[in-house]
Amino acid sequence: MGRKEQSLLKRVKASDKSAFQELFYDFHDSLFRFTVYRVHDEDVAEDITQETFLRVWKTRITIQPAKSFYSLIARISSNLCYDHFRHMEVRQRHKDSIPHYGESHFDNPEVGVQADALQMEIQCVVNGKLPEKCRTIFILSRIEGMTNPEIATLLDLSIRTVENQIYRALKILKKNLKNYL
Repeated sequence: MGRKEQSLLKRVKASDKSAFQELFYDFHDSLFRFTVYRVHDEDVAEDITQETFLRVWKTRITIQPAKSFYSLIARISSNLCYDHFRHMEVRQRHKDSIPHYGESHFDNPEVGVQADALQMEIQCVVNGKLPEKCRTIFILSRIEGMTNPEIATLLDLSIRTVENQIYRALKILKKNLKNYL
């Protein structure tokens, strides 16, 4: 590791945006190639690369300038790749258990219509009645399949806050869907 990198890391730790920008330009391409190699999808790799740098900036106070910056971002990127594959696996596992729009697994068409109406009502409540933070956490938990600790880490919140927001979302859903329950 060179003195330039160490100097940039010290400046980033002190919240210097221009130093961070310089590190971003110096390391973006190599991290992107590393990530593409792991996920085999350029769009996903770019998202992971961007998220890696975002996490570095959010946690800049913990940067250790004496340690390799590339090792840090490679570790963060590897963890994000792992999360990506785990989420893909969860989605694939649950794909067959979730009815697709226009399909009905019911013999009685009326039951299918009621199920579609319930699904639309749930979407309306989630999108229209849940506060933004609550909605984001609920979607990450119930639709994306993330665990509470993962959500807490991603959104930089305490696990207790995540639990409270999920409880709040479920309470609002229950109140607004009482006619369907």
